[in-house]
Amino acid sequence: MHGPNELDKLFAKLARSSFRSRFRLIGRELDYFRTKGLDAILMHAAQFVETRLAPAHPANDGKQTPFRNHPVFVAQHATATCCRGCLEKWHGIASGKELTVEEREYIVRVLKRWLSEQEKLVQSKP
Repeated sequence: MHGPNELDKLFAKLARSSFRSRFRLIGRELDYFRTKGLDAILMHAAQFVETRLAPAHPANDGKQTPFRNHPVFVAQHATATCCRGCLEKWHGIASGKELTVEEREYIVRVLKRWLSEQEKLVQSKP
């Protein structure tokens, strides 16, 4: 669906968005990330995608993803995977239909890349 080059293009585009590029893991979300680790956070990501994004018409669509209180929520806003409208606008994933397994896996890959980049940024700081 979306290869590595497509993710490079997506992340370059996200970096040009003043809204998307302002998100970082800090405070409570960073502490939680450090405590749980990437693998556990990605399991949470898959669960959030399944329950909050995968249905054809998610409950509270457009408002179902908080801005804080979990590293995945921050990552979703940073990567425009927070609601079906953003998925359609930024990722070309049509709203109004249930997400396929491939689309769900793609969203988790996008979140993994952003979270991994955040992990590298945090590790590089003294």
